[in-house]
Amino acid sequence: MQQFPIAQRTAGVNMRLDAGGIRELHWRKESEWAFMLYGAARITAVDQEGRHFAADVKEGDLWFFPAGIPHSIQGLGPDGCKFLLAFDDGAFSEDSTFLITDWFAHTPKGVLAQNFGWPAEAFERSPSEELYIFNGRKPGSLWDDLRSSSQPTVPEPFNFALMEVPPMRTRGGWVRIADCRNFTASRTMSVALVELEPGGLRELHWHPQADEWQYYISGRAR
Repeated sequence: MQQFPIAQRTAGVNMRLDAGGIRELHWRKESEWAFMLYGAARITAVDQEGRHFAADVKEGDLWFFPAGIPHSIQGLGPDGCKFLLAFDDGAFSEDSTFLITDWFAHTPKGVLAQNFGWPAEAFERSPSEELYIFNGRKPGSLWDDLRSSSQPTVPEPFNFALMEVPPMRTRGGWVRIADCRNFTASRTMSVALVELEPGGLRELHWHPQADEWQYYISGRAR
């Protein structure tokens, strides 16, 4: 909202992760929606009941993490990934995002040891401040990640294959839509992926009950 004052209800982030690069486990008070622009990533999450989630996403895929859901993102080979993030609050700030390393850095080692049932020495090399994004080893198979937890999985997947939605075609272009009717986890945000032919017009319209926030992937428009 500081850079784009009219966007009172939506904020955006453009992020790039190298292969193996990790956006560390974090959670926030806003919901997070994402569109994969390039490459592939592995996303993981855990909900309030301890149910886990892991999925690999590729170019054209979406994800949505409701407010308060801890999640992480890791770039996959061969060249990592690039994605667009949107948040359902224009006043969103990374300064109000909670990071697992920052929590560890402010918690006594003895408390961490008691909490996890490990010796205190195991936490001696814990970072002294947040990492935010850092390099990591490229992950193994998704199946290995999924079977590493004995907890049940979340009832509604946090990822969605937008490019598998049949496009609605018109004389001037086409559109694919994902909202809470087909992407059931995404209850506060929806998306329309639109392509206009040269000269094609998205006719005059307005949304009485919602703001519209746009990101241009390619080309030019008026």
